[in-house]
Amino acid sequence: MFNTTTRRTFLKQTGVLSVSSILPLSVLPLNPQFKMGLQLFTIRDAMAKDPIGSIKYARSLGYEDGEIYGYDGDNDTYYGIKSKEFNKNLIDLDFTISSGHYDFSSRFNEPMENLERYVDQCIEGSHSIGSKYITWPWLAPEFRDIENFKILTDKLNTIGEQVTNSGLEFAYHNHDFEFTDHNGEKGYDIILAGTDPSLVKLQMDMYWVEHSSNKSPTELIAENPGRFVMWHIKDMDKVTRDYSEMGNGSIDYVNLLSKIDKDALQYYYIEQGGNFAENSMKSITDSAEYFKKNLQRYL
Repeated sequence: MFNTTTRRTFLKQTGVLSVSSILPLSVLPLNPQFKMGLQLFTIRDAMAKDPIGSIKYARSLGYEDGEIYGYDGDNDTYYGIKSKEFNKNLIDLDFTISSGHYDFSSRFNEPMENLERYVDQCIEGSHSIGSKYITWPWLAPEFRDIENFKILTDKLNTIGEQVTNSGLEFAYHNHDFEFTDHNGEKGYDIILAGTDPSLVKLQMDMYWVEHSSNKSPTELIAENPGRFVMWHIKDMDKVTRDYSEMGNGSIDYVNLLSKIDKDALQYYYIEQGGNFAENSMKSITDSAEYFKKNLQRYL
């Protein structure tokens, strides 16, 4: 594998994006600003069987960076592999993990010291794999009311301070439920207003914003400068509004990505949670091909 400097030079000189595709120079970014990322939850079935082989295949498609899930804090393992060993495999594949989704929601009602102990484990795991962000990805349905959103906001600030003090960064990932109206109040508004921007960054799931928010991704980013440091990019089925492979759906990503403010962006991850046309590995193959040809030039 090329190191980063050599690879960038190679791309500039040859116009080749990756070994898996050779496209006209007119559609190729000669020096993309960001690594093409993949949320590995997309291929969770393959990851459960062969995590290293699955990442190797994703790398061959041009994905250079990933977001993990499923950390076992008590055993310090990712996908059943000790974190330091997992990191050695990542280095061998020239693949980075910039963020991880961690299971905070299941500890929502536990004493704060239990949650803080788990955060310490996540910090240790993240340091072992060279991951910059620890991300809160989910809130269980039983906690999705206004009072619990206020409690969540306090927890986010506390965890954000703990993570920041460790030299890492912390973010919150949205779904659709944050945009549900509760007699004039919305969970996302509470999170935006109640969290400290220096401690709690935001990971925007563009699909869910397009699906459920009355504001566009462009509007949310403009209203909250500096906060949306990561994006999830996935498409929406034109009929069912379920997930779809990139380019097969209804979201006009050419228009969106060509105009949106990217000043705060650090990482993005292509994702598809399900509803695969064939299977998850074919999905990341098709999405990578479309993304490199039509969208990577904007990032």
